[in-house]
Amino acid sequence: MIRSISRTWLVLDIVGSVLGLLITVPLSFVFGMGWLSSWWGPGLVSNTVLLVVGIAMWGAAAISRLSPALALIIAWAAAALQMIAGLSPLPLNVAVFIVLFATAAWGSRRLLWAGAISTGAGGLIAGAYISLIQIAQSGLGADVGSATQLVWLALLAATSVGFALVIAWGSGFIWRVIQAGRATRLAQLQAETIAAEEQERVRIARDMHDIVAHSLAVVIAQSDGARYAAATQPELAQEALTTIAQTARAALSDVRMLLTQLRHRQGDGPQPTLADLEQLFAHVRGAGIEPRVTIDPMPPGEPPASIQLAVYRILQEALTNALRHGQGDVDIRLSWWADRVDLDVRNRIAPTATPTAAAPTTGHGLVGMRERAQLVGGTLTAERIDGVFVVHAMLPIAAGR
Repeated sequence: MIRSISRTWLVLDIVGSVLGLLITVPLSFVFGMGWLSSWWGPGLVSNTVLLVVGIAMWGAAAISRLSPALALIIAWAAAALQMIAGLSPLPLNVAVFIVLFATAAWGSRRLLWAGAISTGAGGLIAGAYISLIQIAQSGLGADVGSATQLVWLALLAATSVGFALVIAWGSGFIWRVIQAGRATRLAQLQAETIAAEEQERVRIARDMHDIVAHSLAVVIAQSDGARYAAATQPELAQEALTTIAQTARAALSDVRMLLTQLRHRQGDGPQPTLADLEQLFAHVRGAGIEPRVTIDPMPPGEPPASIQLAVYRILQEALTNALRHGQGDVDIRLSWWADRVDLDVRNRIAPTATPTAAAPTTGHGLVGMRERAQLVGGTLTAERIDGVFVVHAMLPIAAGR
């Protein structure tokens, strides 16, 4: 019966209801005094009953979000007291619309239809009650010929009041539908996220199997060859051991990358390589910055996939940092050695700029770049030097002979 709502909403509901009470009760005294005095006599209940009804109505409005069922009960009790006291419809009855909205928007399914029934019954009862008030005030109905006019008056009153109540209840029902749609979409998004993460884990497990199986097969074959060649051809054994070391390091680097992807979701599809750098540079050029790229020396063969991914991501985050905080073009230097790759990114920054990188794909910034370098066993530094922000990364490929 009691819903869980935030303290902020509860305070806003109470404050709004107090303001509604302070505004509508004085207006109700002004508009309802004539009929009240003619029914009960001046001063008997003109203050007490109207004030009690007003407090009950707006009290129900104050708790309508917290407990729609209790608010509906209180509102019906206040309306009954109002009719027993002979009070005509008053400005304070606006609180009823708020209660009906709450029953449709936040009530249970049973309360939703209880509010709908209250809407229909309230319209009929209010129409009949207004007609009786008109009869009592003007004597309408004493003449038999005025019966048709009385019926039309009752229908008009019931239609008008019922239409207003339907609008209040219908608005709450629409809000309920909107909230249900949002909850459904959120559940779908969560389900899609879980499914995507599961697919990513399956892909990573497949990659892990391929990397480990292939690398171990190479290591075993080279080890057997080195064992047989050690006695007769030591140079071949040395070459085989070098291949084993390089393969093991590359496999270890790839495994580390895959394990990191288990912690940080990377998204579906293949990971970027050096072939995708030109597209990255094209995006930067489109944003108004020209990357001046120098590659010296060139890559000796095909670098490991983990190194290519690390170079791509570090460049991506460094260029994003240059776009946000830099001034002018960016100088990039890639040096591919036999055992490592050195990466330098330099761009001028504004004197008041705070040099913090932020990668659009991960959002880790400088920390993300350092993690990328550490993932493959390398290092990364990022610092301001004489108005130039310098990112330097050293990523090991394999130990030299």
